Amino acid sequence: MALSPVPARRRPEPMIALINIVFLMLIFFLVAAAIAPPLDRGVALVQTDQVEGRAPPDAAVIRADGTLIYRGAEIGSETYLAARLSATAETVALRLVPDRDLPAARLVAIAADLRRAGADEIWIVTERGIR
Repeated sequence: MALSPVPARRRPEPMIALINIVFLMLIFFLVAAAIAPPLDRGVALVQTDQVEGRAPPDAAVIRADGTLIYRGAEIGSETYLAARLSATAETVALRLVPDRDLPAARLVAIAADLRRAGADEIWIVTERGIR
């Protein structure tokens, strides 16, 4: 009785060589890269837990109901843009300080109104929490 020939086995791909190369590159970059120099152990950082945050003086505050407040007075989007453009001869970046409870859709609508009125840049001022 004739036996069927044994099928040729495929040679496995050399994955070990690839893993070795990646591992050596990892070690090289960890040794060669300068991460960040450590702080001096004698330096104590300033704590800003009790600092009262204030909006920039040229920013418009947007309350939770969507009203714009600029320099203590209620103002419309176009009036705010006109006031900021009259303050300087060049284009300025408008800064908006939205209330935390302001719906995002309302903030986008106000920014779109300012864009349509001719604003080039609109910056949203937020609080950054470092914990």
